Amino acid sequence: MINLLRKLFIKNYQQINNPKVREKHGILASVGGIIINLILFGFKITIGIISLSMSIISDAINNLTDLFSCFVNLFGFKIASKPADEKHPYGHERVEYITGMIISFIIIAVAIVLGYSSVMKLINHEDAPTYDIYAFIILAGAIVFKILLGLFYYGLGKAINSESLKASMKDSFNDVICTSGVLIAAIITRFVSGLWWLDPSISLCIALFILYSGIKSTIETASPLIGLTPDSQFVQNIVKDIVSYEGVLGIHDLICHSYGHTKIFVSVHVEVDGYENMMVAHDLIDNIESDISKKYGISLTIHMDPVDTKNVLLPELKTKISQIVHQIDKTLTIHDLRVVSGPTHTNVLFDVLVSPNLKISDDKLIQNIKTQVENLNSTYNAVIKIDRNYNN
Repeated sequence: MINLLRKLFIKNYQQINNPKVREKHGILASVGGIIINLILFGFKITIGIISLSMSIISDAINNLTDLFSCFVNLFGFKIASKPADEKHPYGHERVEYITGMIISFIIIAVAIVLGYSSVMKLINHEDAPTYDIYAFIILAGAIVFKILLGLFYYGLGKAINSESLKASMKDSFNDVICTSGVLIAAIITRFVSGLWWLDPSISLCIALFILYSGIKSTIETASPLIGLTPDSQFVQNIVKDIVSYEGVLGIHDLICHSYGHTKIFVSVHVEVDGYENMMVAHDLIDNIESDISKKYGISLTIHMDPVDTKNVLLPELKTKISQIVHQIDKTLTIHDLRVVSGPTHTNVLFDVLVSPNLKISDDKLIQNIKTQVENLNSTYNAVIKIDRNYNN
């Protein structure tokens, strides 16, 4: 059903890396949400006022905030699709994350309002509301519509991997839980007298659940803005493809930056034979950059690192230094090992790749490795640089 709607309303709907196609997915989701939430708000506020039910009125207000969230989504997708400009050279796609966060804030605000009204009703010992058959029908219908809307958001959000649509999907399923609680309370109150506290109590429990969901959603939508670890499978595929080229001896220092789902920048150091013809090596790097960039829809920049393949001492020395760092922590690795000999000492230069989880300070780590490397030979002077692993 989702794909049928995408085919009907979105031209070239499968080109999800196209900002304009992503925008049309967002517009489709927002318009659908606006229509459903507007209808539900109208019916719920009417029934809530007639029955004097605080929980139904609160549920109606919840749909009104959902309506506002849809307009926020619509605005966010329109801005996110704008091309790069002088002040925003990487485009505007991260606006999509911001709209997701705004929706999360709205969820939290709704939870606070619902919680406050429920507590006040408990304190004031207000009489139980009176329900008729129309209230039950509308609440049950609202649950069905919200389930369908949540699945609608889920399908579109999964298709384009949208954080804001995922947040909207969670909000819809929260509404299902909220309205279900209101319906259960209404049914029990209708047939059991004296339970004046049931309606506000269930409303308060629902408010706490929504508050938890809103806080969790805020954290999840904020993470891409702060800077997330790239998808491990995505990184592994790029590494596998690069090392498959003849002439590539190894890679290191791969860094991935995302400025939105279609704006991904990757840089990496590629090791080649230092005795290879410079023009040939450069041609190899150019081909890798072009091929990988087209295949994954990224902007790839490669730094070429020449390796001294004729120095017979390097492999043995690399093995010894690797053993030293592994004894300190198994996650540590080395690269860019070079040896520069002089009349009085020999500089041993290399980088140590450090995981963010390592608890040892950089200074202490360098001193520890330096001492052990220089113990291998009295002429060695270890020159060590710390590199960070951004792909854990």
